[in-house]
Amino acid sequence: MANTEKNSYTVLFATAMVLIVGTLLAFVASSLKEKIAENKRIEKQQNILYAMGVNENEEGSVAFVAKKNVESEFSKYITKQLVITGTEVTENDKAYLIDLKKEAAAAKKTSYQRRLPLFIGKKEGKDFYIIPVRGKGLWDAIWGYVAIDNQLVVQGVYFDHAGETPGLGSNIKERFFMDDFIGEHIFDGDTFKSIAVIKSNADPKNLNKTDFEVDAIAGATITGTGLATMLKKDLEMYVPYLKTIKQ
Repeated sequence: MANTEKNSYTVLFATAMVLIVGTLLAFVASSLKEKIAENKRIEKQQNILYAMGVNENEEGSVAFVAKKNVESEFSKYITKQLVITGTEVTENDKAYLIDLKKEAAAAKKTSYQRRLPLFIGKKEGKDFYIIPVRGKGLWDAIWGYVAIDNQLVVQGVYFDHAGETPGLGSNIKERFFMDDFIGEHIFDGDTFKSIAVIKSNADPKNLNKTDFEVDAIAGATITGTGLATMLKKDLEMYVPYLKTIKQ
């Protein structure tokens, strides 16, 4: 076989291998993308349910509804998903998929009206209004969900982070911190107050639920400040709607 013919076969073989490898990589990337998106969807549903008290917690633990059950539990307990855009409130059964980071970035343009997702749940005859929040901790993003009732009292929260310090700021997702928010008020009469995270707030057992404060995590001042800023900034956007549900 002439060298020219050998070279042609070599080129054809190499080209075919490149196409095969490219196709395989594209298939793997597509499969991974779908899997990541599915995991994020499940995680959001678990977090929303957790905030309203639908979870598998045991003594001192944080345990979500199992992945195999989350779809049915979400449909069972979440009765409405809303999107608030300015003064307009619409139902949207995919509201939980709205990306808060992208919405905040888009809202920097004055021509864009930010979409605010809100979830209404019902458990044991009681209504829950679950609000997503997102902010900045010490090192990276923090986020979560706050569930309130029609008295505008916190019924539960879930917080998470992208990279806070282990054993310090990362403890925002631990029961001992999150449970402190249960029962806290966010309004003083008709005035929105939010909830501050205060070091040495003279109420370490968090018995006073109308002081608009919870005790900070020791050694995590910046994370706590970021979380308090997140709550005030994001919950305040929902105030006009929240005033319509207060009883």
